[in-house]
Amino acid sequence: MSRKVYVTGVGLITPVGLDTKSTWKSLLQGKSGIAPIQAFDTEGFATTIAGEAHGFDPTAYVDRKQARRLDRFAQLAVGAAAQAMEQAGLDLTDGSVNPDRVGCVVGSGIGGILTLSEQWSVLREKGPDRVNPFLVPMMLADMAPGQISILYGAKGPNYCAVTACASGADSIGIAAAMIRRGEVDAAIAGGTEAPVCPIAVAGFNACMALSKRNDDPQGASRPFDAERDGFVMGEGAGVLVIESEESAVRRGAAPLAELAGYGASSDAYHVTQPSPGGEGGARAMALALQDAGMEPGGVSYINAHGTSTPMNDRLETEAVKAVFGGEARKIKISSTKSMTGHLLGAAGGVEAAVSVLAVSERAIPPTINLENPDPDCDLDYTPHHAQKGVVNAAMSNNLGFGGHNASLIFRRVA
Repeated sequence: MSRKVYVTGVGLITPVGLDTKSTWKSLLQGKSGIAPIQAFDTEGFATTIAGEAHGFDPTAYVDRKQARRLDRFAQLAVGAAAQAMEQAGLDLTDGSVNPDRVGCVVGSGIGGILTLSEQWSVLREKGPDRVNPFLVPMMLADMAPGQISILYGAKGPNYCAVTACASGADSIGIAAAMIRRGEVDAAIAGGTEAPVCPIAVAGFNACMALSKRNDDPQGASRPFDAERDGFVMGEGAGVLVIESEESAVRRGAAPLAELAGYGASSDAYHVTQPSPGGEGGARAMALALQDAGMEPGGVSYINAHGTSTPMNDRLETEAVKAVFGGEARKIKISSTKSMTGHLLGAAGGVEAAVSVLAVSERAIPPTINLENPDPDCDLDYTPHHAQKGVVNAAMSNNLGFGGHNASLIFRRVA
């Protein structure tokens, strides 16, 4: 477990940008990607807004025939992976790395829900003989890492972590553990999701999770604000290339950050509500610090789960205080979900990538829409404006339905 793990590539497709550079620029500028839903007719829906990756073209990464055989969540994953591999200079055909020792772990909370819901309508309206023969491979959540593996030739272990909104973070943590154990030299890891469809919006509305601030889309996602009324769903993908220190040195790859710590826990409490005091999330953060061999004062920035739901934001604040004690008020915290919306299974991948960029680019994106701070959420959430300066270490937190908690720590490479 002594091998260092470096991040050498980052790929992002989000509601605020179709690549890493544009996403990062938008986040630093405090731009929101939330708007009225264009993917379907929202008449009759309680929520009519979301974060969509407008303009995304899968044929920039795969040919048209292949694109038609991929659900949108897998298309997004392939695109983000291609970006990350390009930045890392990772070519599995040039002999610089053994493809048998390159893993792929990309998580998704709900997989190909777009294809499944569309083909259910086909079955009902046109009969079983008209169902798409690619339905099953398109709907399976593991097809994101599966397709990346096939397209780019990664022949190591190939997994999909499904831990709701912690899926992307857990996938990166699992991949890092494989590298540390010496099972692989490098991995393509992250999260992806494309949930903006009628059944998903209706389902989250039914459990009272989504914001209904339809008349103010860009102000709807407001983590830690007293007037928050739920999260805003979004789509996208965030993928990292991570590798052992030895692999990076051998390839001449420049590390963006070290993936220093990973902690995971279960609330064992409730299917949708965090445990009292955020106890489960606190344990994940403490485990990540322990894994990294760090004291609380070593963390400069926390990319919070920060969903903009009344319960999550308050309990996550309590969890941070429990873990960091007196240091909690010194740490810059922000929720980039205020701009991207909540990308469900992709959130952990996207927010891990943002945390890497905070370290490598020496800047902290803001929490926008924090107009009326909740008295119970009284830490420094970096409201409105980005902050420039050295970020020695960044923690990324993600929590999911089912009681899943995951924390990742990225720090500067000495």
